[in-house]
Amino acid sequence: MADEQAPGPPTGTVTRVDLTDRHLWLLPEAATGAFVARMGGTALLTDDERARCERPLAPGSRLRRAAALLLARHALGAVSGLPAAAWRFRPTPDGRPEPCAPAGTGLRFNLSHTDGLIACVVTDAGRACGVDAERSPAGPDAVAHLPRHFAAPERADLAALTDERARAARVAAYWVLKEAYLKALGTGLRRTLSGFAFTGLPGPRIEVHDSGRHLAGWQFDLIRPTPQHVVAVATERSRPGGLHTVTLSG
Repeated sequence: MADEQAPGPPTGTVTRVDLTDRHLWLLPEAATGAFVARMGGTALLTDDERARCERPLAPGSRLRRAAALLLARHALGAVSGLPAAAWRFRPTPDGRPEPCAPAGTGLRFNLSHTDGLIACVVTDAGRACGVDAERSPAGPDAVAHLPRHFAAPERADLAALTDERARAARVAAYWVLKEAYLKALGTGLRRTLSGFAFTGLPGPRIEVHDSGRHLAGWQFDLIRPTPQHVVAVATERSRPGGLHTVTLSG
């Protein structure tokens, strides 16, 4: 079912993972049907979640939404050792889902999905986390219009790139980093994108400067799981090299 998956602990126990680790699950859209079937369809979802998945959407969008909710349960269960069926979520005031059951695990998660890929990041000890997945390189409209909303150092970095494809890929990278960071903060796009800047791209040490000052204690991972996608993970109180990634195959 996965490219990399360690044996799970006995059901009903909570495994305390390294406080500096973060865990990323990737589900290619081509595998969503098999994954949902393997998870027992939508039986693990609440009535409200099933209703949201069945709203007037294209069939692919309904499947993607259900797969994302199931992926969160699968990921939380894999980290904690608790059954996927045990997990329930509640929305925060800003609309972000957070685990409300089982209590006491200290786990947090965040989801993202784009055409072709669903991503879920999990952290422990109550550490904030955010993930964003997008197509890469960015399309012509994004390359033309997004940079004007970026911070001055980011615009200067883009202007220095002479290769058009490299510039389009960098635009997508800045976008996912900004989205992941704002999701981790719980603000979403209510904040102006020019109010904070990322440096150090393409890595390995990416830093954020928010409101004119460098913020220590945040870790940013930028990965390209396929030639068509880029994924950013933002986590607090993490260390370089601590990202554990699992790609599911159905």
